[in-house]
Amino acid sequence: MSDPQTTKSEPRGLTVAQLLAADGPACLIIKAQFKPLGDQDRFQPAGFPEMGHVIYDAPRADKGGRPLPADTVCIVDSAASMANHLEALCFANAPAGILHADLAGLPYVRCVTDRNHRTEQGKLVLDKNALHDRLVVTTLSEGHRLASDYFLDALVAPGWIDARETTKKDKEGKEKNVAEPAHWEGESFRSKLRREFKIVEVKKDKTYFVAPDDWWTIFETIFHYDPNSLVHGILFAKEQIKISRLLTAHLEAFGARRVGSAGVKFDRLDKTTSGQPIFSRDEETAQRIVATFLVDVGMLRSYGHDEQGLNDAQKRLLLELALWKVQRMLAAPFRFRSGCHLACVEASYATEDGMTPLIPAEFGLDISAAIKGCAFGTEPVTNVYYPANELFNPESSSDVPAAGQAPPEGDNEDDQPEV
Repeated sequence: MSDPQTTKSEPRGLTVAQLLAADGPACLIIKAQFKPLGDQDRFQPAGFPEMGHVIYDAPRADKGGRPLPADTVCIVDSAASMANHLEALCFANAPAGILHADLAGLPYVRCVTDRNHRTEQGKLVLDKNALHDRLVVTTLSEGHRLASDYFLDALVAPGWIDARETTKKDKEGKEKNVAEPAHWEGESFRSKLRREFKIVEVKKDKTYFVAPDDWWTIFETIFHYDPNSLVHGILFAKEQIKISRLLTAHLEAFGARRVGSAGVKFDRLDKTTSGQPIFSRDEETAQRIVATFLVDVGMLRSYGHDEQGLNDAQKRLLLELALWKVQRMLAAPFRFRSGCHLACVEASYATEDGMTPLIPAEFGLDISAAIKGCAFGTEPVTNVYYPANELFNPESSSDVPAAGQAPPEGDNEDDQPEV
């Protein structure tokens, strides 16, 4: 990069061990300059309804602090959007959920459902002999990662319960006999995690307490199931457990200018209700398109101390996984969206002081060896089961709990912000 702050000293080599050492840097800063593929002038940033693209004037000053003309900046992709792009790189085939070969053996959680089921009187009926191997989502593709309800409300080691008569209380507290259809029942993954986190329940399904020295266990447990959740951050809203991003990325365009254009949709057979609308479309031009990646190495060190929390091999994997994603995004043209296909033309690595550029080739990265060094075992992937009749039942509402679970009493996690 041409940034003078990253050219004041000669590049130096640092190994992963030196990066993680107690006296190592607090943060790695990676700057990458992109350009539209095919030498195009225009590109499409992220847009929002009734707002369009986000453009703002960023204040600038010279070395003496005197103000300079503002730089017009367009947000091409936010931190949350960049996290989604970086996670997509973990797959060789994202729709099919096939993991990239470099990441073989990396733990993550899969939400699976029934391979076969039948419909009777408009309702899905489960088959106790059906395989639970139909992929729904994974923690590498779901926005809230391990904290998504697709995993938390799913069942662990479910058992089959035949149809039976049972007694339930109505709103007035009177007992009545009801027919309970055959279903799968078991402990929810949420309950299992709470137990492994050593969370203390203060008020049933409402208030929870985490002792300070139990955070080591939380780091260990999340790492065991899904190291990726520690890379991009995670929020368990009900349990009030929030872990910030280890890797934060932004993609911005500097010297941006809006380009307005239009299009038309033709309905040649007149079979749609939209008619023949003319629509507007906004794109951007810019002097520079720059991605900034921040790897908080200092925070990573805090995930383990002496014999508590994560050990050196586990911290190394998190650092290598973060850098593997960044380097894979920079190595080949990346399609951020249909109208935003960009290629990296230059990149630099530096520490937080911006004074000492680093040589990434000296890091000694080997993601496959880092995964093997953590000894995850022969079955690193965890499957949790969500019954098909609850996932695909159009008559059910969003607040229907998973089979065998009591309904929540409070928080709606869908209202929680993305971490």
